[in-house]
Amino acid sequence: MEDFAQISKQRWTAGFIGLSAALMVVLCANIFLGSVKIDFSQAMHIIMSGDDASTLGTILWKIRIPRALASAMGGAYLAIAGLLLQVYFRNPVVGPYILGISSGATLMVSLVMLTSLQLGLTQIAPYLTTLAAFAGAYGVMMLVLAAASRIRQGVTLLILGLMIGYLCHAVTSILVAFAEKEQVKGFVLWQLGSFSGFHQSEIYILFFGGGAVAFGVYLLSKPLNAFLLGEEYAASMGVNIRLFRILILLAACALAGMVTGMAGPVAFIGLAVPHMARLVFRTSDNNVLAPGAALLGAVVTGICDLLARLLFSPVELPISAITAFFGAPIVIGLLLRRRVVS
Repeated sequence: MEDFAQISKQRWTAGFIGLSAALMVVLCANIFLGSVKIDFSQAMHIIMSGDDASTLGTILWKIRIPRALASAMGGAYLAIAGLLLQVYFRNPVVGPYILGISSGATLMVSLVMLTSLQLGLTQIAPYLTTLAAFAGAYGVMMLVLAAASRIRQGVTLLILGLMIGYLCHAVTSILVAFAEKEQVKGFVLWQLGSFSGFHQSEIYILFFGGGAVAFGVYLLSKPLNAFLLGEEYAASMGVNIRLFRILILLAACALAGMVTGMAGPVAFIGLAVPHMARLVFRTSDNNVLAPGAALLGAVVTGICDLLARLLFSPVELPISAITAFFGAPIVIGLLLRRRVVS
């Protein structure tokens, strides 16, 4: 028994070291590689000197570094949100957007982007789309939280989230049908998701706001482990089930809504990465899985964002297309082999 525990600790330590090293490599690749060639020595000189006035300095400080950080943090938060929901519903094919969060964000963004000309707005304010996505994602979150305080069965809540998503999608489709072609094109591009164009203030919000929620999730790891064994067992361990269910949904919706509001919908990260983390660490202990899924989510999303930029450069692919190609075969393979630890 002691040998097994020792082997597990060694595996977890090796996993965290390996993923941390991989994250550093991916961050460097996202910063140094791109359609504009920047030598390593040039990049290091610009970073060390803090030069943001030259052309290369602007590319590094205003475009690549914010984008690299945003993709890493966004991937980490989506993976944590997916892990929380899979524990909550005890269902391996549940992701952050199953509760209609993405659909709510999409609906509000469609209202802004597709009705701007009809309202006499020739140009949309820079933060208006992000604020609209926030409002939609958190509006749906509030509906789900209100329902969670009354509905005990997770499956019923799951179906409720799906129905909210369908309703939002129906309204969005009607708006698209009446919109101008130029507006539809911009809206479709937003729907595909992208970490480009992040501002410094948005990076701070992701770092401090999302970081605080992620740290809170880590503190909930022990009750999460008890919840995984059933609500009755968790209650016998002193967990307030009703409050804990609301906390899980609140944290998952906050993390997923924050990323969706800023980057648009990013598919498959929240669904596939928790499974990958279980395979890497070979455990269902959320003390290990929560930080492990965060690291793995950051690495996978960083790689997908890099591929989206470089595969057909200077044409940039939507990141959701890359994550779908990356995530769908992995999930299908894992489910067919039944190697996923639930």
